[in-house]
Amino acid sequence: MQLLRPESVEEAAAALAPGGTGNGAVALAGGTDLVPLLRDRIVEAETLVELRGAVPTGISGRTIGAGTTLSVLEADPDVPAVLREACRLAASPQLRAMGTIGGNLLQATRCWYWRLKFPCYLHGGETCHAKEGQHREHAIFGNDRCASAHPSDPAAALLALNTVIRTDRRELPLADLYRLPTDADRRLTSLEPGELILEVDVPAADSSVYLKAMDRRRWAFALVGVAAAHVGGETRIALAGVAPVPWLLASPEELEHATPLPGTEYKVEIARTLVERALDGL
Repeated sequence: MQLLRPESVEEAAAALAPGGTGNGAVALAGGTDLVPLLRDRIVEAETLVELRGAVPTGISGRTIGAGTTLSVLEADPDVPAVLREACRLAASPQLRAMGTIGGNLLQATRCWYWRLKFPCYLHGGETCHAKEGQHREHAIFGNDRCASAHPSDPAAALLALNTVIRTDRRELPLADLYRLPTDADRRLTSLEPGELILEVDVPAADSSVYLKAMDRRRWAFALVGVAAAHVGGETRIALAGVAPVPWLLASPEELEHATPLPGTEYKVEIARTLVERALDGL
């Protein structure tokens, strides 16, 4: 395995481009998610393309560079409260100091069937093993084919804020970054091969809040995370830990139409309670 350190977006994109030097190349940001996947051989890479010298970092008004760490975001008083709190609750201080916002948006599912390399739906199989096995931490929405739960707290916060992301090829609403898997395409994002997230554009919020239910008091993945924000003249609610992708809740009443598995029914009640508290907090 080789390590490349490009110094520009163009160099990084060329190193990752499929069909050329990008064959077998994987982008490396903070590494807090990728390194364990490489260690466990869930991700195979011939080349790691380190992005620290290529993608933007820092905060400029409403724009956040994709290479900005979660620890920087949680400490900036100009960042909306929902995003600051989501970053603060996302992981341990050490991981927040390394993990980047761009990488966090793209982190892999925590479903242990996937991580143990069962031939599950996301691995190209025909079965979601969670539906017939242990699934206490799994989805209550969007789980027709795959019941995994997206683990990112900041992704839910940015979804509630109606964030726009900019890649090296286009701009798109954060909601359009994510997709539910289909038989024709098992991916959970709409990024093209080699496409890089460069910046996120975060609208100003009149008020916002993030609440999170965990098995431990700190440093655990969300059983249910609720992000709520008054932004652009509307109230938006987004959930973490309840679907294969960050889930935008059309209204609190949508919880009545959740599709929990037998072992995840408790999540519906947690979500209902946290949504009520978040709306009160606004």
